[in-house]
Parts: sequence; C-alpha cells; structure tokens
Amino acid sequence: MTKTIPRIGSRRNGRIGLRKTGRRIPKGIIHVQASFNNTIVTVTDVRGRVVSWSSAGTCGFKGTRRGTPFAAQTAAGNAIRTAVDQGMQRAEVMIKGPGLGRDAALRAIRRSGILLNFVRDVTPMPHNGCRPPKKRRV
Repeated sequence: MTKTIPRIGSRRNGRIGLRKTGRRIPKGIIHVQASFNNTIVTVTDVRGRVVSWSSAGTCGFKGTRRGTPFAAQTAAGNAIRTAVDQGMQRAEVMIKGPGLGRDAALRAIRRSGILLNFVRDVTPMPHNGCRPPKKRRV
C-alpha cells in the first residue's frame, strides 16, 4: 500500500499557470527561425528565458503550407500576443534562415504594437567550412 506523493509542479493544483503570469517583462528578444518547411517564433526575455513560442505547425498548418508567409504571420501573431499580455513593450528581433516566412513574420511583429530596437539577421554563414553533400541525381 504505497502512498502516492503529489508532485509540486503538477497541473492539477494549478501552480504552473500562476508562475507563468507572475512575471512582467518590459523588454525582450524575438527570435524568428524561418526554414523552407516551417517558421518558428520564440519570444524570450533579455536573459534568454523563453516567455512564449509558436510555430506554423502548432498553428494548425500541415505539410507544405507550413512554409508559407501566411503561416509565418499567424505564428508570429500567436507568439507575440502572449508576450504583450505579460507587459512587453520593447523588443529586439533576431531573424535566422532563408525561408519565405522571414518578411511576413517581421511584418506581423511590426503590426503588433511592440517598439523594435533593432532587427538583426543572424543566419549562420560558413566561411567555406564543411564540404557540401554531393549533388542529387533525379
């Protein structure tokens, strides 16, 4: 007859929701990763702790529609809405990747009402590092 030990952070006692709404974040960083297949938007505070995130896949887009600009715009809007609810007014934007959702996500961020300090492209560029894979023969 072992007695179950209640977990401290369990969803049943509602502590997780209380902890999330407790923080007020005036300034943050918005990371946009735009690949050809998906767009992921992550909102963090200045120290790098994740406040909210969203992607085209979690917004309900499936297959090739995840890589579209509209899907990226929806994902950015969802991620920023929760950050604005927690009091975010200023942000820096870091954009990574070659995908179609880059500009659409940035447009959605500008429309959200957050003041942008700067927009930086942090796409990794090799200085002729690794040898590329051999070309596809179709």
